[in-house]
Amino acid sequence: MSPAPRYRRVLLKLSGEGLMGEREYGLDPKMVAMVAQEIKAVHDMGVQVCLVIGGGNIFRGVSGAAAGMDRASGDYMGMLATVINSLAMQSALERAGLQTRVQSAIPMTTVCEPYIRRRAVRHMEKGRVVIFAAGTGNPFFTTDTAAALRAAEMSVDAMLKGTQVDGVYSADPRKDKMAKRYDTLTYMNVLQQDLQVMDASAISLARENKIPIIVFDIHKPGAFAETMAGKGTHTIIKDEG
Repeated sequence: MSPAPRYRRVLLKLSGEGLMGEREYGLDPKMVAMVAQEIKAVHDMGVQVCLVIGGGNIFRGVSGAAAGMDRASGDYMGMLATVINSLAMQSALERAGLQTRVQSAIPMTTVCEPYIRRRAVRHMEKGRVVIFAAGTGNPFFTTDTAAALRAAEMSVDAMLKGTQVDGVYSADPRKDKMAKRYDTLTYMNVLQQDLQVMDASAISLARENKIPIIVFDIHKPGAFAETMAGKGTHTIIKDEG
């Protein structure tokens, strides 16, 4: 019997780099399948799940081609990279037995649905996983900001950031052995200390909409489900009180 989840509907933000495994760029099918199983475990708890995936793993491979381009063109290339990741994750989730829909902020109806808020909500109510691709559809906005925007639009109970470490640290724990891990932080702590959790606009958007941000290690088996049950090691960012 799965423990009761603390949240009814959540958005999971994954970096593209988190799907690379040991590769320099691209996708590691084993890593994608492992993340899909983590999502299935949470879905099986009765939680409605939506995702935003970054594009760094694909864009890193084409960044040489983007050198010297204007920022807007490079950002559009990055958005297309997120669509590739979203389609790969959709395939892995469906192999795991979950009905999944990809909605893109840049319409490309041959491969996925256009982003329609009400339709996305309906998909989740029907038990489908929804993956939001192509960021906000606008250059100059990161996928972190896109995640905070979609989290607000979907009225989620929490936004989770799956990273390579088990929470927010004062410095990179892989480089600094003295780095301190935080159990809880306020949005203002993150902004004032310039902790590299998400960019400032994403933190501000979450703060305005009172969406707690939970940072955990997506690569630790069972960590996503543990976090949903209020267990395990993670950092919660929310307002005081």
